[in-house]
Amino acid sequence: MKRVLSTHLFADHRLTTVWLDKIWQAKIPAVEIFCARQHIDWRDRAQLRDLAAWFRDSELELHSLHSPMFTDDVWGRSGPHAVINIAEPVKSKRVQMVDEIKRSLEIAEMIPCRYLIQHIGVADEEYDERKVDAAFTALEELNIYAHQRGVAVLLENIPNGFSNAERLAMFLETTHLDLGFCLDVGHAHIMEGVEHAFSVMKSRIRSVHLHDNDGRHDQHLFPLSPEGTVDWKKTMELLRSTGNGVPLLLEVKEPPGMSNTVEVAAKAFEKLENC
Repeated sequence: MKRVLSTHLFADHRLTTVWLDKIWQAKIPAVEIFCARQHIDWRDRAQLRDLAAWFRDSELELHSLHSPMFTDDVWGRSGPHAVINIAEPVKSKRVQMVDEIKRSLEIAEMIPCRYLIQHIGVADEEYDERKVDAAFTALEELNIYAHQRGVAVLLENIPNGFSNAERLAMFLETTHLDLGFCLDVGHAHIMEGVEHAFSVMKSRIRSVHLHDNDGRHDQHLFPLSPEGTVDWKKTMELLRSTGNGVPLLLEVKEPPGMSNTVEVAAKAFEKLENC
């Protein structure tokens, strides 16, 4: 299974070629870029040109982009107006949010990638049929825009009323959207359980997010952390049952005070592979 590291690990830092060099030197062959404007500003053509030039001269692969969750550079703390939610029922607001995701997708015009990872709704949002219709409209548009750039949209399971495994499967069954899934193991562990989520999503899983937690809070810990409670032996058995098409993709937070985070990530891959 291919190792992929999400730049979520250092999303509070500006993404530069120095970080990409560290990933490649750690023998990690692919990345997922986490689209947060303090990290990668999809409106900053100079930053994108620098990264694109580096990728052209490197064997490091851009596996996927994680769709932006906020328009600001402080994790949405500038106010509710900064939140990006494709389930927004007010059309004028939703159009602006979809346009922002489209701008981030333009990264793929300069740095080719396979997938865009997309949330429906925000954390802890309650289910609402009007919002489901809004998400369908948004995804129809995003799917066309992404395919024009050689990118496939994957829906991620997140802790809210729209996005457990069964709700996502039902959404695709009723809308007939031809989309895949990104199985987030940490989120599934908080919700219905990893094994159940996997069984429901299996046929459409194209990518994963691997991180640990205490079963209650979305902590994005390194797998096999002392505080974590995910059964990684069972999880790895499930992932291996899909064959080699699904990568090992770490999406973890940078622990306070940790140095050499990329090297720590490389060791985390080794531990998972030995489970």
